[in-house]
Amino acid sequence: MGVMEPKPRVPNRFTRFKETYPTIGQAYEDLSDAVAEAGPLDAKTRALVKLGIAVGARMEGAVHSHVRKALEAGCSADEIKHAVLQATTTIGFPNMMAAYSWTEGVLEKEDSG
Repeated sequence: MGVMEPKPRVPNRFTRFKETYPTIGQAYEDLSDAVAEAGPLDAKTRALVKLGIAVGARMEGAVHSHVRKALEAGCSADEIKHAVLQATTTIGFPNMMAAYSWTEGVLEKEDSG
């Protein structure tokens, strides 16, 4: 508990939202911090759990974001891909493959950038 890690880079859209609605943006960030500190999971584990939730919900933008956040939390590309593979028997092969392609797109961009 009480473990804080550096904030990941924030997408421009969220930055603009926070400028327009600063109270809501701050409340969201406070809630995020409180949830992170509420239990024993370390940053890497939390990042992989959130990635799994995004994969299961088939939220492409969230998968992109959570792949980047997982990298920033110290997860390797292999750990991230392995987490995505876990969706195969839960949401089905085609859905997992969609998420895997979104994941690879981010990993390739991060690797080349």
